[in-house]
Amino acid sequence: MRPHASFRLPVLSAAVAATVLLSACGSPPGGPSPAEGMPEMGVLTVKPQPVTLTTELPGRTVPYLIAEVRPQVGGIVQTRQFTEGGDIKAGQTLYQIDPATYRASYASAQATLAKAQANLRTAKLKAQRYTELVQIKAVSQQEGDDTDAALGQAEADVAAGKASVETARINLAFARMDAPISGRIGRSSVTPGALVTANQATALTTIQQLDPIYIDVTQPSAALLRLRQAMARGDLEKAGDAAAKVSLLLEDGSTYPLQGQLAFSDVTVDQNTGSITLRAVFPNPNAELLPGMYVRAVLQEGIKEQGVLVPQQAVSRNGAGKPTAFVVGADHKLQLRVLETDREVGDQWLVRSGLKTGEQVVVEGVSRARDGIEVKTVPWQPKGKPATAAGHAAGTPSAPTAPRAAN
Repeated sequence: MRPHASFRLPVLSAAVAATVLLSACGSPPGGPSPAEGMPEMGVLTVKPQPVTLTTELPGRTVPYLIAEVRPQVGGIVQTRQFTEGGDIKAGQTLYQIDPATYRASYASAQATLAKAQANLRTAKLKAQRYTELVQIKAVSQQEGDDTDAALGQAEADVAAGKASVETARINLAFARMDAPISGRIGRSSVTPGALVTANQATALTTIQQLDPIYIDVTQPSAALLRLRQAMARGDLEKAGDAAAKVSLLLEDGSTYPLQGQLAFSDVTVDQNTGSITLRAVFPNPNAELLPGMYVRAVLQEGIKEQGVLVPQQAVSRNGAGKPTAFVVGADHKLQLRVLETDREVGDQWLVRSGLKTGEQVVVEGVSRARDGIEVKTVPWQPKGKPATAAGHAAGTPSAPTAPRAAN
């Protein structure tokens, strides 16, 4: 009998194990689902929006006004009446040249004028008398004509005397050299006691107006042509009717706190560099910008009304170097798309083609994404932004970087 019992025990154990397996296959709905094994991806919904496009160009600061101070009369410099490197006002005295010789010339010119005026009075009286005498035939007509000519000469002598007085007065005034403009004055090339000459080649000093201040930047002519063609096609619109706004990046990478505007663009292309010069004007109340500084100007090009922005972390490169992104299809499966991008806009790419409105682009979890796999999606949340902003393309960044092609 015992051999029969030992034979039934393995059979019974196998039956119990089969029953347990069958019950596991029929677990209730509250058990784990196959979807829980899908990778989770943070996605962003493509939504076209107005995008302000900018370009970053190198440039140099240039004084708004600049005046090189040179003497207009010669002489010995008696005094220098300014502090080098200081701010001055227009009309402020800078140098005093010895005025003695010019004061004497002025007095001499006045005396010559007085003599001419006295001669004129005599000539007028003589001409009046001779006019009466000619009428009564007391003197000849020739003598009458001679007195009229003498009167004319006396009048001319007075006019010349007045001009000489004015010239002497101007030269005397030039002995005191005043500032022609307001601004910051540089170092002096002469000291009191130095001999200077009229209109000499070397300037005594230089005055530069720094508030406002110009920024001269260069732009390739080809880039300007592309911009104008884009506006002609309607791809871009002007950013308002006013002059284009310009931001400034300083040499240390910081942003200048005040905004400027585009003043003009040159009408010719430099034959050596193939570029044109653009000039922007900036307020400079604290003289933070000094002439000759290297800066980078960020200019507004226009507005793309239906721009598609995608975070840079969502875009990678394929073996051919083309930009790609993963898109979630209606069946929750990933599709690898090849994109055509325009430029960087802040920390995003401006996409020219490859994405459609309403499609979901994988932003977070790209390293785990594979073409054709089924995924679970959640709205992507940009770091540091409220939850209401999740799930849609971010707006135009406040401080865009230089545009860079991504094709």
